[in-house]
Amino acid sequence: MSTAEMEQLTSGASNRIIPLLKTLRTVLLFVHTFFLSLLLFILPRRRRRGISESLLDAPSSKKRKSAWKREEEDTLRRRALAECYSTGDGHCPYRSATFLFFGGRNNALFCRSWVPVSGTPRGILIIIHGLNEHSGRYADFARQLTSCNFGVYAMDWIGHGGSDGLHGYVPALDYVVADTVAFLEKIRLENPGVPCFLFGHSTGGAVVLKAAYSPQIEGMVEGIVLTSPALRVKPAHPIVGAVAPIVSLVAPKFQFKGANKRGIPVSRDPAALLAKYSDPLVYTGPIRVRTGYEILRISTHLTRNFKFVSVPFFVLHGTADRVTDPLASQDLYNEAASEFKDIKLYDGFLHDLLFEPEREEIAQDIINWMEKRLRRI
Repeated sequence: MSTAEMEQLTSGASNRIIPLLKTLRTVLLFVHTFFLSLLLFILPRRRRRGISESLLDAPSSKKRKSAWKREEEDTLRRRALAECYSTGDGHCPYRSATFLFFGGRNNALFCRSWVPVSGTPRGILIIIHGLNEHSGRYADFARQLTSCNFGVYAMDWIGHGGSDGLHGYVPALDYVVADTVAFLEKIRLENPGVPCFLFGHSTGGAVVLKAAYSPQIEGMVEGIVLTSPALRVKPAHPIVGAVAPIVSLVAPKFQFKGANKRGIPVSRDPAALLAKYSDPLVYTGPIRVRTGYEILRISTHLTRNFKFVSVPFFVLHGTADRVTDPLASQDLYNEAASEFKDIKLYDGFLHDLLFEPEREEIAQDIINWMEKRLRRI
């Protein structure tokens, strides 16, 4: 794959926020038109009750039902794909399974497990994937973990993979945080006495870190692992940051159509890039306003509160990552109050560390850290 072709493949987090400024003018025009239409609709409303009002409401009701039906059909299609997604069991000494977990808002969340067949695992790693991807992509990582007698569980976020919701749309990252906590509680109940770790990549890393702020979670995990966490994500222009909260309320599902015309490579492995962006379960459409705003919001919150992090953690980042900021990971390490903390920066590596050519060595670094942590408890 040529460099030019690689440049066309996009990432999932900060890169999708950069083009917001280019479409800001369109969004402001949209908001202006929306409010004018709202005023025109509300003011004369009292004069047109009865049959005329019912006739006016009928088309919009039909549209809502049609949109809901399309979303439901798409969810079922994605879930079927997720069930068939190859995790390449072969003759490996582990059992893999898929199941549904119902989150805090009763959304069906698609989950996977890879468990060693030889007795009780020495520990469990719960994987929270990054924006726009899904849990099945971590099958190779899971196989390496199970070969070292670690059990692995993974959950697709709302709107991702085989889970409920509009594909690629996240109404609130706090929902994902809450679902992560509930999923952790479920896995711990099913595996009493087995030490648990949380893993999060990119925006998933931000989700895991926010969950770990809770003293309750700190007592439930032996540590967290963050790869390329989405910290200190900034809008392309201050105006975007100022307008985003308003637009995300008025038109949360509005898509920035030009967001993916030119992307940032997330791996130095052309085959890994091709596999990611040809995967039908990976969302490659334009980012929606609410989703982008949620990334900005959680990133800002975390960056302001590094000093309150006390959970044991290991943060890994590539120095050439142009999607999330490796210096922010360094600041997390420097400022966190955690007594047991480690950082590793990989010179010249890009965003998707577990899909870089050196993925096995990086996975082994994570396994070594968990083993070191287990020796301390």
